[in-house]
This record gives sequence, structure tokens and C-alpha cells, in this order.
Amino acid sequence: MLNQTATPFILHKDLPSGVVPVKIDVLRPEHWDRYAAGLTDAQQVFAEERGFKGEAGQRLRLPDAEGRVRLVLLGCGPEQSDDTVEMRLGVLGGALPKNHYVLGHIPSDMSARLAAIGWGMGAYRFDRYLSEKSDPPLLVLEDDSDHVEIMATVASTALCRDLINTPAGDMGPVALHQAARDLAKDYDADISSVVGEDLLEENYPMIHAVGRAAHEAPRLVEIEWGDPSHPRLAIIGKGITFDTGGVNMKSASGARLMKKDMGGAAHALALSKLIMATNLPVRLHCLLAIAENAVSANAYRPGDILNTRLGITVEIDNTDAEGRLVLGDALTKATESDPVFMIDFATLTGAARVALGPHLPPMFCNRTAPIEPVSRHGLAQQDPVWHMPLWQPYNSMLSSPIATLKNSGGGFAGAMTAGLFLERFVKNVPWMHFDTYGWNPTARAAHPKGGDMYGVRAVYHWLKAGGLNARLTE
Repeated sequence: MLNQTATPFILHKDLPSGVVPVKIDVLRPEHWDRYAAGLTDAQQVFAEERGFKGEAGQRLRLPDAEGRVRLVLLGCGPEQSDDTVEMRLGVLGGALPKNHYVLGHIPSDMSARLAAIGWGMGAYRFDRYLSEKSDPPLLVLEDDSDHVEIMATVASTALCRDLINTPAGDMGPVALHQAARDLAKDYDADISSVVGEDLLEENYPMIHAVGRAAHEAPRLVEIEWGDPSHPRLAIIGKGITFDTGGVNMKSASGARLMKKDMGGAAHALALSKLIMATNLPVRLHCLLAIAENAVSANAYRPGDILNTRLGITVEIDNTDAEGRLVLGDALTKATESDPVFMIDFATLTGAARVALGPHLPPMFCNRTAPIEPVSRHGLAQQDPVWHMPLWQPYNSMLSSPIATLKNSGGGFAGAMTAGLFLERFVKNVPWMHFDTYGWNPTARAAHPKGGDMYGVRAVYHWLKAGGLNARLTE
């Protein structure tokens, strides 16, 4: 059972009779004096005593003449220094007491839709294992076209975070498979799977090899949804439910967060949920390559040669480079249905974190055309991604004298060589790869510490804007 994340929203039409929501006004320092002139003398003194001037991160619950809080002020700092103003509302979503709130005055450059998303993302709590459950404050949404997307975006983010935050003891291959079943059921999608020894019969040898040592069988899970006449999109997720590193075992510190190594599958399910919830005109094909990379007598070893669904061979240089192996078979399967575009998400390399840190996932693409618009939508949605090259000369780092290629490129350009490895399996289909961390190491506005989602909103808004109908062959 997943964490039961409570909704942080209520529609205006569903407000209980007689309830007057507390208003939230968002202010910049340059607007404070003019705004303050409209407050009562007592409120001005109250704000002055507490030093509120609209600076970034300042917040103030302002009482009325009877002492009741009817107004909340949030400072967002000067416009020229602020590029995440909407996400600041997440601070309130996670800090205000339970009540009904409504967004009032906001700066002219601020999007109310995106601010509501920030609120919802900040209200998230993972309390599955706590005796005291959280009950978030409720933001009132107008019953218009925006509310469906706002609520779907926040719910998809919560799904991604819930899956990643759940410990491996409760989120093994069977549980992750069940999460996919539950999602498919919610949207009347078709779901199928290949499990255990059937992976060998159905020609998924790398998925089988990585997961055969675990007590729960590896599997490939597929979800199909949408009108067959719409452009076909394949979304592929790495679902390593725990990564010991295999025979090349991780250190204690390296293993500590490996419950999150199925974060790619969590991202794939979250994007699929968002597409289905908003009924985008997409023929969706979601593929999850699920396994636990464990150690036992039948674990695969360094030096082994694995066959692949593609028909090439892979020499195992390092058993801790397992995510690219399961993705290789899943990517090959995805190409067989002739998608217009393929996207994969994976918690793939530490090298990506060294290069860009935890909050900015590198994006690799074998086509030029989608790079700029996906990046642009990411910035607009405050969900940034960063393009990195598939530098073809570095393919030499993956060469093997006894197999088609090896699964690790050594100490240099690790995120790039991982992307080049995956590129071998996409058969020249237009394809994008995200090497995501899937984790927020320190709390920040709209992003509590723990499992987190990166790049999904950027991709969704590109799809919504008709990205699959653009020229993708260049």
C-alpha cells in the first residue's frame, strides 16, 4: 500500500457553507509601502514589529481587529533576483495550519496556476510510517480548466515521491508491479508483464541477468493507453528496487539511499499518470524494467558476457552499472512498436550528480529539434533540465575485445558513456534520456527532503504544446 497523500486543494464550489478562506497576498519589497498603506494602523504596526517588508522567504500571518487571522503575507524578494517566485508558495503549503486559503494579490509576473502547483508540491508529506498523519492546509481553486491540470500535476508528483520514499522492503519488484497495475486500473489502461524465467523465453536476457539473484523475480511491465490514431510515445523507466551494486558491492554509504534506484520507473509512472489524467492526445506505451540487483550464488559477475534482446553482446565490466542493462532490453522492446518518440528516465550515474548536482538532471537526445523546446518549457515551469552531448568519439570507451561493447566506460564522462550505451538500443528512433537523481537532499521551497521528481513537468508541457507533432527527425 502506498502512502496515502492527502489532497492540498478544494474546489470553490465544494467549500463548506459559511467558510471564508484566509487570503494570501504575495509581495515584493518595491511594492510593500504602497500595499502597507491599505492596511489598518494596527496591522501596519504588527508587520513593522516583525520586520516584514516583502523580502524573499518572509511570511506573516496578519490578524484583524478581532485577533483572527484573515490574511497571510508572503515575501518573494525583488523581481530581478527571483526566478522561482511561484515555488515559494510551497513554503506556505507545508507550514500553514490546517484551514482554507485563497490566493489574493500576486505580482504581475507570477503565474497563479504555477503558484498553486508550488503550494501542492510544498504540502507533500511522507507519513506512511508515522503514527501522526499530516493534514495539509487547503488552497481553494476555481472550478475552471486549470484545476484539472493543477491537481493532476501535484498528484503525479506525490505518486513519484511516494514510490521513491517507500523503503525497498515494501517496494520490491512485486510492489512496484502492483503500483503499475493500480495506475492502469485508474485510467482503464491495458497492462501486461513478463516475469522471472519467462524473460528468457521472451528474449529479455539482460533484465533477467540483473534480477535473477533476488528473492523477487525481475520483470518487464508494459502499460498501453490512448487512441491508436494519436502519435505513439514510449516512456521507459529504470526500476531497480534496490541496488547492492551486485558482486561489485557498494559501500555502506553508497547503499544507504538505494531504495531510490527505482526512481526512473517512478518518473515514468508519474508522467504516464499526468498524460492520462489530462487526456493528452498521445498513444502511450510505458515500459518498466524492474529488478533488484542483489548478490547470491547465481548473481551475474564481472567478466560475464550477456546476450541482449537487440542481438548484440555485452561484457560486464562492473555489476554496479546494471541500470543501463535492464534499460537496454526495454528500449529495444519499445522500438518494436515504431514510436514517434521515446523518453527514458533513470537514476543512472553518480557522474551526472558530480556534473550538475541533485536538482538539475542532464538531458541527452539523439535529435536536435526537441532539445530547445523541452529546455524552454522546463525553465517556464521551474522544472529545469540541462542538455548534454552524446559525444560519439567516446564510444571507444565502451569497446570490448570479446563482445560488442562493455557496460561501463571507466572514470571519465560517466553520464555521457552511459547515454552512449543506451543509444545503441534505440535503433535510430528519436529518443531522449534523463539521468535523474530522484532525491532532494535538503528541503527547499516546494521540495521537501526525500524522493523528488525532476524533468517530468518539462516534458509534459512540451507534449501538451504539440511536441510529438513537430519535426522530430532532425
